[in-house]
Formats: sequence, C-alpha cells, structure tokens
Amino acid sequence: MKRIIIATVQDHGGVLNRITGMLHRRQFNIESISVGASDIKGISKMTFVVDVNDKRRMEQLTKQLNKQIDVIKVLDVTEKAIVTRELALIKVVANNQTRAEIMTLISTFRADVIDISKESVTIQVTGKPEKVDALISLLRAYGIKDLTKTGLTAFPRGSQPEQAFNERTGIKTHG
Repeated sequence: MKRIIIATVQDHGGVLNRITGMLHRRQFNIESISVGASDIKGISKMTFVVDVNDKRRMEQLTKQLNKQIDVIKVLDVTEKAIVTRELALIKVVANNQTRAEIMTLISTFRADVIDISKESVTIQVTGKPEKVDALISLLRAYGIKDLTKTGLTAFPRGSQPEQAFNERTGIKTHG
C-alpha cells in the first residue's frame, strides 16, 4: 500500500541524504519525495510516498525516522483527509496543425503554456496526481519530448489534529 509520510525536520546540510540513506538501508522504496521550507525559519517539511504492505513495517519506518537527530515530527497522513498536489512540466511536439488542439486540451486541465517554439509547446500543470497523470496520458498521442514531475506534496485538510509522537525526544506534538 502506498503510504504518505510527512517529516518535519531541521534544515541542516545532509538531512535529506541521511534520511534517504536510512530508508535505503532498510529497503524502503521511495516512490516520490518532495522537500521544501516550512513557515518556520530553519524547519523544512519532507513528503515521502513509500510502498509499505504491512503494519509492522510501517511502524518500523516511523520509529526509524523518529530516531534521526534532525527529525522533529513524523506523520503518516495516508488515511487522513489531506490536500495533495504535484507539478509536471511537459514538452510536447507541436506544429501549426496540432497546436490549437493541444491548447484546447490543456485548458480543460487548467494547465498553462510556459514556452512555445516552432516544434514544441511546454506545459505546466499542477493538481492531484491523478489529474497530472491524466493530462500526460492524453498528451502522449502528440508525442512527449520531455517530462519532469515533482514529488507529491501534502498536508492534512482543515483543522484536523496532527498528533505525532517522537520516540527519541518523548514529545507528543499536536498541530
């Protein structure tokens, strides 16, 4: 089962490397990772999508993340009501005959054209991963020259309590 984990970490050099190295050593496959600054200076949030099939392995993952010195809080938000977004940049083959079709198609997905050349159109789309994947699938018919996607970014909706426990510090946190 794909699990969405959010780790709040201190923003120090090497933190990402230590955390991904730990996940690698314990044979967790990271399907997606997104890292960025939070609203607090010196604190970043990492969003991981990992494939974990049993509860015991999930508990092991959470415990191992909490043992990392720079980790402040770990949340498994998979089964919560969450807001998720992903960004994709897609360069599509386009000529005078297909450009109008492509423009109509991408407007349906509320995507934006960010670059146009004689031979291609570069599109930016953001949204739920399913939306991004659906647009990519439709654009394949025109010929995708290049494609890059960010990792998933997520957090709980509304004012749900974000309860987490850091075993290393013994601190139970509420968001």
